[in-house]
Amino acid sequence: MLSSLTGVLDSSPEMLALFIGFGLVVGLLFGFFGMGGSFLVTPALLMLGYPASVAVGSGMAFVFGTAVIATLKHHDLGQVDYKLGAIMIAGTTVGIEVGRASVFYLEELGLAGGIISVVYVFLLGGIGLMITREALSGDDGGGIDHEAAADEDLSDYEIPDIAKRIQQTVRIPPMVTLRGDVRVSVWVITAVAFSTGVLSGFLGVGGGFIRMPAMIYAIGVPTPVAVGTDLFEIVFSGGIGSYLYGQSGGVDLGIVAPLLFGSALGARIGSAATAVVDADDIKVYFGGMLLAGSVAVGIGEIGSYLGNETLELVGLVLVIGSAVVVAAAIVFTTLRSLRATRSRASPAAE
Repeated sequence: MLSSLTGVLDSSPEMLALFIGFGLVVGLLFGFFGMGGSFLVTPALLMLGYPASVAVGSGMAFVFGTAVIATLKHHDLGQVDYKLGAIMIAGTTVGIEVGRASVFYLEELGLAGGIISVVYVFLLGGIGLMITREALSGDDGGGIDHEAAADEDLSDYEIPDIAKRIQQTVRIPPMVTLRGDVRVSVWVITAVAFSTGVLSGFLGVGGGFIRMPAMIYAIGVPTPVAVGTDLFEIVFSGGIGSYLYGQSGGVDLGIVAPLLFGSALGARIGSAATAVVDADDIKVYFGGMLLAGSVAVGIGEIGSYLGNETLELVGLVLVIGSAVVVAAAIVFTTLRSLRATRSRASPAAE
């Protein structure tokens, strides 16, 4: 895929600049939403012509790096349930190995890139529709509040009805009590962990954009704890996945290092933006970004199947461009909010 473009970038500083810039954008989205564009890294690498194992392995290594810093912050806020995290890690580890083995098996058959791309099309499209619908209907407040108070009463969070039904229906021992006085079967947690682990191992993503909603709606965990514990779990799942892929030559540090360099700065900007930006409108853009990513991966895969590099290039531009548009919207809205705050403060000072 895009062999000629990749060849040019490999022989110049353009590839380095591309990865640093993309990492900056992904980090900004991660810092603002608590889940970002890390799941766009793998399809972008696939469209740049990297083997499926390298695209997935490098994407997972990137996810691991971005999760470490965020987890430390949520630990300080008391939003990490280590008991839940330990159970999740056990189930996720098995799931990652199943997903990883599937990638290498499909790669031997020459089917890995195509199947992974198809899964991405449906996954990004489905989640994009869900997020856009919730944002337009006002069902969700938007970005994750990374500055939430550490002493906030977790019992104030309403458990979703579906989680209550699961807790009442699945009473298979052993049962465990989690933070927020949530009591649930260990088997429910294990099922969530295994399924998201397979997703992580197969697609090279942290799985947070699936696992976090699953912890809220299937397990009944309070939202702040779901966010913090999910990031804690990603540290381990990403680390384990990176190690397993690295053992098979699937992690390219030439890709991961510049992505992480850009992401470190972007995450700081995104986290700071949550304090001044009302994310309702921007969340619509985020859902649109996922939908655009779904279309982009589809176009790129069609181009690859037809041997049409123009379509492949269009797909790549859409993947990166959609993320850039959302990141730019966050920065623009942040600057506008800061200017408005200063304008209101100036008359008051006078």
